[in-house]
Amino acid sequence: MVEHSGLDIMCLNKYCHSSSSSSSSSERDKKTFAKIKLKLSSSASSDADYPQKNAQILSGQYGTNLLLIGAALMLAVANHDPFVKEEHLLSFITCLMILQLAWMMWYILGRNRQKNAQTEKDVHATTGWIRGGLTLLALMSLIMDAFRIGYYVGYQSCVSAVLGVYPVIHATHTMAQVHFLWFHIKDVVKSFETFERFGVIHAVFTNLLLWCNGVMSEAEHFLNNHIRRLSAMGYGNLTEEHHKPVCNCTTSVCTMFTSSLYYLFPFNIEYHIFVSAMLFVMWKNIGRTIDHSSNQKRLATKTQGLSVGPILGLLALASTIGILVVYITHVETLQTRQSAVSMFYIFGIVLLLCMCCTTALGLFIYRMDQIPLDTSKNPSRQLDSELLFGSSVGSWLMSWCSIVAVLSTNASPPYRWTNLIYSVLIVLEKCMQNLFVIESLYRQQGDKQSEELELPSSPEIFSVTSSLAPPYNGIINRAYETPDKACVTMESEQEENGQVYGCPRKPSEVPLPVGKKEVDSPNVKRQILKNLSVFLIMCNISLWILPAFGCRPQYDNGLEQETFGFSIWTTVLNFAIPLNLFYRMHSVASLFEVFRRV
Repeated sequence: MVEHSGLDIMCLNKYCHSSSSSSSSSERDKKTFAKIKLKLSSSASSDADYPQKNAQILSGQYGTNLLLIGAALMLAVANHDPFVKEEHLLSFITCLMILQLAWMMWYILGRNRQKNAQTEKDVHATTGWIRGGLTLLALMSLIMDAFRIGYYVGYQSCVSAVLGVYPVIHATHTMAQVHFLWFHIKDVVKSFETFERFGVIHAVFTNLLLWCNGVMSEAEHFLNNHIRRLSAMGYGNLTEEHHKPVCNCTTSVCTMFTSSLYYLFPFNIEYHIFVSAMLFVMWKNIGRTIDHSSNQKRLATKTQGLSVGPILGLLALASTIGILVVYITHVETLQTRQSAVSMFYIFGIVLLLCMCCTTALGLFIYRMDQIPLDTSKNPSRQLDSELLFGSSVGSWLMSWCSIVAVLSTNASPPYRWTNLIYSVLIVLEKCMQNLFVIESLYRQQGDKQSEELELPSSPEIFSVTSSLAPPYNGIINRAYETPDKACVTMESEQEENGQVYGCPRKPSEVPLPVGKKEVDSPNVKRQILKNLSVFLIMCNISLWILPAFGCRPQYDNGLEQETFGFSIWTTVLNFAIPLNLFYRMHSVASLFEVFRRV
């Protein structure tokens, strides 16, 4: 019996072992099947992403080649090739604008037919004030088109008809595009994605091509002015390359139209580059899944406490206008040329020093606040950061060329060392401002954190070691004495099951001196940051106005031209100055967004 029972026990153990091994093998099989299923599902999702990726790559290549075709035509026109004229370039751009108009009309009509369907929108794509600013820039572009039409009417007997068709199509394109920006730029396209990708990227690169055309025309105008000044000072080897119509103007306002165009070019240039950036954000949003937790409108910005920043900013802006007028009037004559350039550099040094101190103070305030960064996906914010860094390259190149020229030249004009200090401060100021703006845009807003103040921890219900416990002997049922605390315990236990029972809450009788300090302190910091942002906005507007309307000492000081030569330095300026102008205007938009977020 003993052996038999022992055998039974051994057999039972063996049976149990085999069953456990079979169960473990079945678990392994389940895990294997789960992995296979996961791989299949991931491969299926990746297969579904292939058309979207291919459409994105193909549309990007299409837009890039459009831009390169236009750039090739521009280079031929700039070289005054007899077989490639300005009419050919304008005809190509006009065809692109007509195609964009057709696509925008198709898109708007399609959205109007789908009024019942709810279209997802990216609230971070743009703001009302940005669209309002672009509308003002578009209005200036329409005035420029009117001047071009007037110019064509005066010379229509000897110029191509393209010069009359182009401003009409451009004005129509501008009005239709402003309507599109106001009502459809935030759309997240989920239907006809491939077709819409090509349509949006076509609009992006059409505006980039219009920007390049404006930059080329403006650069040619400033280059002719520079050659004229050098010729007046005795440099006879340079000739002004400007072709006028061979016939006489039939009206008396042709000269006014021609001279006024160059004062409107900066507004037209900034309009097209900003529109291309906003359309690029729309292109990135095609097919995107919106995170609704982070896709929420911000509260209205409070402007209380603004005093020092606007006053100092307006002072800087008024000084800038005075410097601009004095510079333009004095740089034309040889006797006052050096004093005008020296005045510009001294004013620039003072302004840049103030901006460096302002951004340093803003970064110091951010270092004191331990607020985590916002890591949610936001294509608009990512593009802002990339554009700030990318557009800084132009002025950095120009500044380092000036530093090399100052240190290597033998000439000693009165503005030699002020030019060196100004160039160093340009590099430093842009580095600090980029850091301040990007950190401001990526920081979580402090409203939620200031509202969720930490309350002092309440005493334990059943603790016998609490310092707040009264000196009773025996066991105390605190849940019986204070039933509200029992409700707190019940709620915390039942939240895990999804059941929450309401209990009456009594207001806390514990004073909160710490919380009051935390409420007051961020308000002071916010007011400081708002004033800093407004001051930086005004300073960037000032630094945009000076080069945009003719105050460009890089053409007039002669140091860089002596070191690098006329052609090389002119090429550097034609590349760097448009990027610098875009950087200043884009910094204004980004700093206003910082002002709203604070």
